[in-house]
Amino acid sequence: MEILWVLMALVMIGFAVNLIVSRRRAGIQQVTPGHPDAADPADYGFVRQELLDIRMPGPDQDLLDVLDLVQRTQDYRAAAQLLQGTEAEGERRWQRVQAFAGAASLELQQRPGGVSDSPGGQWLRVWRAEAPKDAGGAAVHAEFLVQQAWRTATPGTDEFRIIMEEARAACGDAALLAPGDPVPYIIELSVARGLGYSQQEFEQIWLRILDRAPAHMGAHLAALHYWCEKWHGSREQAYAFAEAAAARAPRGSLLAAMPLFAVFEHLPEVNLVTGFYQSEVVTKAVHGALFAVHAARPDDPMLAHVRHLLVFFLVRGERWAEAMSQLVHVDGHVGALPWTLNPDPAEDYAIYRALAVAGYEANGGSPATLLH
Repeated sequence: MEILWVLMALVMIGFAVNLIVSRRRAGIQQVTPGHPDAADPADYGFVRQELLDIRMPGPDQDLLDVLDLVQRTQDYRAAAQLLQGTEAEGERRWQRVQAFAGAASLELQQRPGGVSDSPGGQWLRVWRAEAPKDAGGAAVHAEFLVQQAWRTATPGTDEFRIIMEEARAACGDAALLAPGDPVPYIIELSVARGLGYSQQEFEQIWLRILDRAPAHMGAHLAALHYWCEKWHGSREQAYAFAEAAAARAPRGSLLAAMPLFAVFEHLPEVNLVTGFYQSEVVTKAVHGALFAVHAARPDDPMLAHVRHLLVFFLVRGERWAEAMSQLVHVDGHVGALPWTLNPDPAEDYAIYRALAVAGYEANGGSPATLLH
């Protein structure tokens, strides 16, 4: 009889856990004004789920063209040329370095190589071998190693540490080749998180970044991860860092949205209460991000990152019309937080998009009112 009671208890616990996880993942139960299938996102000209681009948060046609060329021909030279023509201090160079490194990493994962074929991402190895003094290739290689560590090894293991130490050396090589470029130091922020740099070591890297690009949004997001509670800092340190960045943000800078990213990094593991997303701390962070989006340049490469995160919070907070306004700008590309944390970013994004459309129409909205 005791065994029977234990089995029954395990079944009930498993049911409860599955319910909580499924609710947390989709957020449907607490935010749905009607069934999400009641409205059709296609009526708003939104891209079908299977056609959503998961590689980038927003459009960068030059990068897409070069990525397609490099992966089709396995010739790195177009990538090298694109990075040479990309401003060193800007956000776009950092995003392009990430994209090239991510492409090589995914190729290697899909084609690890064997007796009869070469491994994926071979173009990056050739790039480093044929152009060892090319600063762009050095930065892509350093970022590639960082991504490999996080994707293929478990933090704290010898394998993880070995790859991260190699990435650390690669960051140093890249920095020597491009003294004014903040990207090698931004990459090292991920190394700092992985290897557990001391606060003093971290701040030395951070000061080098501030000397080169003090308002770099990508750098601030990478630094925020170091300060988060799940790594080496605390919730209070992360919030303080984000709020300080927002306070000193120059006019038109998206740094004013940093507190929203800090809130996202510290969301409760399980939260079934809609009111949390309408709380003062979330509302304040959302308003800061909305202000940043309104004041930013339309061509700011980080604008899509902020808009995607706003979609998440606005849908959870049942602010349907505002969520739809953000979706109109970002739809088509989903390579950004929070979607990239899920195995299928397009599916996760599509769920929230459907919820936004359903909520918008349940409150009197339509394609005509959105367009006008």
